[in-house]
Amino acid sequence: MDRLRVIQWTTGKVGKLSLRAILDDPRLELVGVYAYSDSKSGTDAGDLCGRAPTGIKATNDIDALLALGADTVLYTPFQADLDHAVRLLESGLDVVSTNLFLNVGGIQGEVQEKLEAACQRGGSSLYITGINPGWINSVVTAITAICRDVDYVGTTESADCSVYESVETWTLLGMGEPGGMTDDLMKRAHDWLILFRDVVVRIGAALEIAYDDIEFFCEYATAAEDVDLGWFKMGEGTNAALRGGWNGKVGGRTVVQMKVVWYLTKKLAEGWEIDADQYRLEVKGDPDVDVKMRFTPPEHWGNHDWDTMTALPAVNALFQIKAARPGILGLRDVGLPHAPVGEWMRARRAGH
Repeated sequence: MDRLRVIQWTTGKVGKLSLRAILDDPRLELVGVYAYSDSKSGTDAGDLCGRAPTGIKATNDIDALLALGADTVLYTPFQADLDHAVRLLESGLDVVSTNLFLNVGGIQGEVQEKLEAACQRGGSSLYITGINPGWINSVVTAITAICRDVDYVGTTESADCSVYESVETWTLLGMGEPGGMTDDLMKRAHDWLILFRDVVVRIGAALEIAYDDIEFFCEYATAAEDVDLGWFKMGEGTNAALRGGWNGKVGGRTVVQMKVVWYLTKKLAEGWEIDADQYRLEVKGDPDVDVKMRFTPPEHWGNHDWDTMTALPAVNALFQIKAARPGILGLRDVGLPHAPVGEWMRARRAGH
């Protein structure tokens, strides 16, 4: 198998981890790194992600990167740049993104038209993934293959967010505010959780479901006592957890649901039952399927190492995107990516 020549586009929280994964994957060859900030330009790729020097320097010179003859761009910026993405796709580079382009309106309407046209001009593909939206949606879609009838497909993400030290995020989402939903808080929650609407859209497209409506839902639970996380405080009776998401509906009935349960403490006045597993995948049909999934990190992981599970589904899908049709790709175009386990084993035996 020829090695795939890859450009890493930005090196933030997710990009740093995908850059490591590229360097660790014997099937891949890092040929370039795009640096958003001038301070990173000229820095060796290895220094940017905690690996040995590579001889490849980060740059913000897009022309120089396009001239490298790469196959694929691993696109992980915090904010998408539509002009950049169009230029990459028009040049013939496949783009695998962990960014959903929400800051430019998402993959719909004029944005979708521009990206699709760029793919067709360049003969390239665009695929957006991560753990959720992304990999977990492919898994639950694949589970339906064992059923001879399906009435409902549901994904629930449960996350202990007490280790996600972002005061801005939780303030925006109303944590620590007096308990109860307001119109303003509902709008803030809607605008933040809009990215999970994409999950319902993708699963519906993969299963050929024509929705009548996709509706948002959200509710809050309150702290049963004062909570001090060290970096964030919530008084008794203030919001400390949310449960919300999207229902894809047909004939007034929910047929696909994506739900998140995010909590900063389990000590909730409302007595919510919090699942110890990060994901629950449900299919109701013939037969019913109920899958609970728990991730156990190695001891050396810090808080931000959890972003590995956003980065790796993108890295491990690179060859499948290369083999796919030109255009914006869906779940069925890519299938289930997998880690290069055999290659890793062979490399270890060879002492690499």
